[in-house]
Amino acid sequence: MSSFLFGATFAAFMVYCFYLNHHDSSNNILGFTEREARLASRVQEIEEQNQLLRRQLSLSQNHLITVTKTYNASTFTIKEQDIPLKTIAKKPTVPCISSQDDYVPKCDFIHIAIVCAGYNASRSVVTLIKSILFYRKNPLYFHMISDSVAQVILQTLFNTWSVPQVDVGFYLADNIINDVSWIPNKHYSGVYGLMKLTLPKVLPDSLDKVIVLDTDVTFATDIAELWSIFSKFQHKQSIGLVENQSDWYLGKLWKKHRPWPALGRGYNTGVILLDLKQLRDEGWGQLWRQIAEKDLMTHYTTSLADQDIFNAIIKQHPYLVYKLPCQWNVQLSDNTRSELCYTEVTDLKVIHWNSPKKLKVKNKHVEFFRNLYLTFLEYDGYLLRRELFSCNISRTTHKQRELSKLNEEDPCYDFRRACLNNFRTHLYFLHYDYEPSPEGNDVTLVAQLSMDRLQMVEMMCKHWDGPISLTLYMSDTEAQQFLSYALGSEILSNRKDIGYHVVYKEGNFYPVNFLRNVALQQVNTPYVFLTDIDFLPMFGLYGYLKKSVQVLNLESSKKALVVPAFETQRYRTTFPRSKAELIRMLDMGTLFTFRYHVWPKGHAPTNYVKWRSATKSYRVQWEPDYEPYIVVRKNTVPEYDTRFVGFGWNKVSHIMELEAQGYSFIVLPNAFIIHMPHAPSFDIAKFRGSAQYRRCLKILKNEFVKDLENRYSRVFETEGN
Repeated sequence: MSSFLFGATFAAFMVYCFYLNHHDSSNNILGFTEREARLASRVQEIEEQNQLLRRQLSLSQNHLITVTKTYNASTFTIKEQDIPLKTIAKKPTVPCISSQDDYVPKCDFIHIAIVCAGYNASRSVVTLIKSILFYRKNPLYFHMISDSVAQVILQTLFNTWSVPQVDVGFYLADNIINDVSWIPNKHYSGVYGLMKLTLPKVLPDSLDKVIVLDTDVTFATDIAELWSIFSKFQHKQSIGLVENQSDWYLGKLWKKHRPWPALGRGYNTGVILLDLKQLRDEGWGQLWRQIAEKDLMTHYTTSLADQDIFNAIIKQHPYLVYKLPCQWNVQLSDNTRSELCYTEVTDLKVIHWNSPKKLKVKNKHVEFFRNLYLTFLEYDGYLLRRELFSCNISRTTHKQRELSKLNEEDPCYDFRRACLNNFRTHLYFLHYDYEPSPEGNDVTLVAQLSMDRLQMVEMMCKHWDGPISLTLYMSDTEAQQFLSYALGSEILSNRKDIGYHVVYKEGNFYPVNFLRNVALQQVNTPYVFLTDIDFLPMFGLYGYLKKSVQVLNLESSKKALVVPAFETQRYRTTFPRSKAELIRMLDMGTLFTFRYHVWPKGHAPTNYVKWRSATKSYRVQWEPDYEPYIVVRKNTVPEYDTRFVGFGWNKVSHIMELEAQGYSFIVLPNAFIIHMPHAPSFDIAKFRGSAQYRRCLKILKNEFVKDLENRYSRVFETEGN
C-alpha cells in the first residue's frame, strides 16, 4: 500500500514537471492550462483520498489493538484453564515472509476462486474485491463460480470497471449443481455453499493452485502474502486452512449438539489455499464423495455446508491440511473466540463475517471491524483502476483508442471525452423478481435518477403498479445510502419488480443517455414506457397502456404512443384522478401543459387543444425539437445517443431518430403524466451560464443530424454556427 501511495505522489510530481517544462507559462502562474490544472488537481485528489484511506485503516486497527490490550489487562474473563490445551500450546504467531522461497514474482498472476450466486452476494463480493485491489501488487485472475443472475451482474461489473491486469473467468453453477445437490444442507448459503468441493474438477486442468474465498471476507493486506504460503506446503499437503475460532466442532455449544467429525477444533473454509494438482493426484473427487456419503448416514445433513465435509476429510486424512496462522481468517461469528487470535497478533490479514447476521453480529469489538469493512464498502472504486507499470501485460482499451483520436485543442474536447467514459455499472443492485404477463402486452417504466431525486421513487411506485427499470447515478457512498433507504422503506422493500442499476459517478457531466440505455437494456417486457423520474403517471396508467398496446397493434407496426405531459409549479397539490379533473385544473391555472412557458416546441406537436376533447387516439406529425414521453416496442427502439451529456437535446435526438426510422406518433386520449417541481439540476445551471456549453451543444446537434442523414438517407435541417 505504501508503494501505491508513493506512486500516486510521484505521479502528481511528474505531471507538474511535465506541464511546467512543456507549456507556455502565460496561462497561469504555474504554467498550466486550465485543463492541465484540472488534471494535476485530480491526481492530487486521488493521492489525498488514498492517504485518507490509509489513515482510516491504520486508526481502525490500532484502536482495536489498544482496546483489546486494555481489555485483556483489566476485564478479560476467559481463564486459561477454560481454553483447550491445544490452543494454549500453539498460540498464533505473526508469520515473517522473508525467505527467497516465499517471494512472489511481481508479474505472476495470483488466482482467486469465489462462489457467488444471487443479487445480494454480488454486492458483498464487490467489497471483497475492493479490499484485494487496494493492496495488490500482482496481476489477478478471478475464477467466478456463479449462477446466471450473478454472472450477468459480475460480467458487466468487471467489464465496466476495467481494472488493468485483472482478468476474470466464469463457470456456470447450473453445470455443477448435480455434483452437490444430492447432499442435504441446512446452511443459509444453500446448494452454492457446497460448490467449493468441486473446484479441482471445475477449474482448468492447467491451473495448479488457487486461493478460495467466501464473499463475506475483507482483506487488510496484500493477497500475495497469502499466495506465498503455498511455498511452505510439505509433501501431500494440499489444503491450507485457519483453525475454527468457535467451539462448534467441539460439540459444546448446546445440549445434544452433534457436529460433523473434525480434527480438534476443526477448520474454517472462508479462506482456503488449494493445491489443485495435488488434490487431483489424490483422487479428490472420489475421496470427498465417499467420506460425505459415509458421514451423511449418521448426520443426515450438513449444517455448515462444505466446511463439514472438508473437516470430515481432514479428520481421516490429516496429512492433507496445512494450518494457516489465525490472522488469515479472523472469524466474527456469534460464538467466536477470535479475540484469542487478534489480541496476540499485531497485523490482521483477513476479516471474515461468518455469521448470517454479518455486520450485526454480537462481538465486543465489532465496531472496529465494521469500520474496516465500511471503509472499503464506500471507497471510490475508480481509484483502484491503477496500472501495474512494472508488468508489461496491459491491453489497450477501446476508450484509450478513442481518446487518442480526440484533439485536446478542440473547444468541445470535454464533451467528446465525456461520452467515452467507461462507467462502472452494477446491475440489479437489489433483488429483482418479475416475469412478464403472458398476454404479451406488458410494459416496463424506464427512467434514471441521481441521489437528489431519490424521494421520487416511492411516489412513482404509488402511481405505477407495473415493472420498473431504474438507473441510479451515484458514488460508492451514495449507493450504500440508497441501499439503506430502499431496505428501510416499506413501499420499496415490498416491490420486487423494480430493477435498480447503479452507475458510479465519473467525470463532470451527468451521462443522462448512458443511464437511460442501461435501464432500457435490462427490460424483460416487450414494451417500454420511456419517461423521467420527476413525472408521476396518472393512476391506472399501467393497465391503460397495456390495453392500448393491443388495441393499436404495436406488435406489428412502427408506432410510438405519446403520453401527454403536464406540470404543476406547486410542491403540494391534489393529483387529478381523471382526465376531466385534470382539465378543470388546467382551466383553474393549477396545472399547465409541460414547459409551455420555456420550451413550447418540445411538446406543441402533441396538440393539447385537440387532446382536451379527444376520445380516440390520433396521429401527430413530428416537428423539430419534439420530445414527447412515449411507449414503444423494446426490441426495435434505438438506444439513446450518448454524445449528449448534461442538459440539452438528449431526448430530442432520440425522438428524431425514431422519425428517421419511419415511426408514427400516436397520442393517447385518456393518458397523462404530471411533472413535479424540484430544484434545477447543476447541468441546467451550466447550460444557462456558459456560452461555450451552448455552442458545443449546437455543434454536437449538427454532427448528430449529419450522422442521421448518412444512416437513414433522410435530410434534416441543421442550425447555423
